[in-house]
Amino acid sequence: MSHAIGSVESGMGAQVQTTHSSGSVVDLFCGAGGLSHGFKLEGFDVVAGVDIDEKCRFPFEENNDAPFLSLDVAHIDPKELNDRFIPGAPRILVGCAPCQPFSKYSQGREDGRWQLLEHFSRLICEMKPDIVSMENVPRLQKFKDSAVFHAFVRALRNNDYFVDWTVAYCPDFGIPQSRSRLVLLASRYGPPGVPSPTHKREEYVTVRQTIGSLAAIGAGEADVNDPLHRCSALSTTNVERMRASKPGGSWRDWDGDLVTSCHRKESGQGYSSVYGRMEWDQPAPTMTTQFFGFGNGRFGHPEQDRAISLREGALIQTFPPGYAFVPDGQKVEMKSVGRLIGNAVPVDLGRAIARRIRDHLAEYVA
Repeated sequence: MSHAIGSVESGMGAQVQTTHSSGSVVDLFCGAGGLSHGFKLEGFDVVAGVDIDEKCRFPFEENNDAPFLSLDVAHIDPKELNDRFIPGAPRILVGCAPCQPFSKYSQGREDGRWQLLEHFSRLICEMKPDIVSMENVPRLQKFKDSAVFHAFVRALRNNDYFVDWTVAYCPDFGIPQSRSRLVLLASRYGPPGVPSPTHKREEYVTVRQTIGSLAAIGAGEADVNDPLHRCSALSTTNVERMRASKPGGSWRDWDGDLVTSCHRKESGQGYSSVYGRMEWDQPAPTMTTQFFGFGNGRFGHPEQDRAISLREGALIQTFPPGYAFVPDGQKVEMKSVGRLIGNAVPVDLGRAIARRIRDHLAEYVA
């Protein structure tokens, strides 16, 4: 399932002088470092990650060999970020403003965090990096009649950027989850284009290929060889529900006495994608910050009677198997680490964005 470019806006094609075509990257809203790690694996120099959440410091710095700056994007001094870039190299500013305000899971509730995208826009206009990448949920294009998104695009265009964007379907890029993301690229050199899909439908990476070789564990247990391969405990009733669940199914597969009271109500009939198992030979559902909970989505293991583990969620997010989220010997907190993993940009989507930028720079920068 491929998606065409949504739109193209052209700037004035500012003449930006550089000495070589490798680029240095500052990552706003960097989280645990998924987007940065994609750039790092593609050979870019990640020079800083910025996030207000101090829990992101260890995984970002440990895996990306770059400093973590605990700063509020609303109060960042643009010079502080500009000074991080490598002199003479293209300056690349990337970021994924927290997507919850625009997510379908917000159920239309107002959330002041949408202003973070405005702060991202302000920093771009003040810093004037050579390349910009913004990644978010597709619904951003529809939020408040697209006003937030189109104001962002307009600000870029008014500051001499060419802008392209698309909705990227993650399985098209080898990512084993049925997630769609809005990907925007902007350049002061010329039209940047958008990442090209790498996988056809018959080549989609599956749950089996991603987590099928991990050690079997029981509900509430952890692998002695990998502290992150641990999963949540289940109540006796939820163990029965898990055993009654079918891959790709939901609570509607259960006998009536197992159905929760909330799903018996008319208001709960629409929530069919919870309390289900993933399918071995399909991509996983979208990883959320609650993926480690059986009742929070179709996050049941395809055959073991448990929800997927933190490591399995990280692998589905295409983090490398050895990606560290907590220091050795430190207690692994399910909610804290699960939030870091679920909020992350899939690493392989970061790689696809980085490859597109590298090809663009090769075309325009001597």
